[in-house]
Amino acid sequence: MKTKIAQTIRESIAVKEAICQDERLLHTIQQVAETIGLSLKQGHKILFCGNGGSAADAQHLAAEFSGRFYKDREPLYAEALHCNTSYMTAVGNDYGYEHVYARMLRGMGQSGDVLVALSTSGNSANILEAMKVAREKGMIIVGLTGATGGKMKDACDYLVNIPSTDTPRIQEAHITVGHIICEIVENNLFGE
Repeated sequence: MKTKIAQTIRESIAVKEAICQDERLLHTIQQVAETIGLSLKQGHKILFCGNGGSAADAQHLAAEFSGRFYKDREPLYAEALHCNTSYMTAVGNDYGYEHVYARMLRGMGQSGDVLVALSTSGNSANILEAMKVAREKGMIIVGLTGATGGKMKDACDYLVNIPSTDTPRIQEAHITVGHIICEIVENNLFGE
């Protein structure tokens, strides 16, 4: 049992080491942080979406921006789109689950807002539909995916494709990357 525990931790570390060795990916993470910071500075919103564990990660990261991360500072407008369960179940029932995020973005998304879309496979139908609406609205699209980027790959302005095909390892890295982005944004907007 201890061997398996240690092996799983090593696998998680290996994914993060692979990120550290990928100059392109590190540059993309930096660009995402700068883009989100600029969008917030200009009075725009950061909107997150995902399914299952990625929805939990979306909510976690939105809370880091809207609440606080390291600093006691003004809140930033960040929201996870799945938190209104009455809306989600009504739209899922009336229009189909693939439209739950797209319909919400039609009502609240504006040019200059950032959509952060999380999908380990990069192939979630409701995320892809949301990205289409975000594009129509002139939003900036950030995708957090696994190694291939899936169908999301070509629909993102910025693709943070974690170098793994193992869903738990990808999700762990999404949180790590999300925390790094939040820290950079916080420091850029409120000083180090």
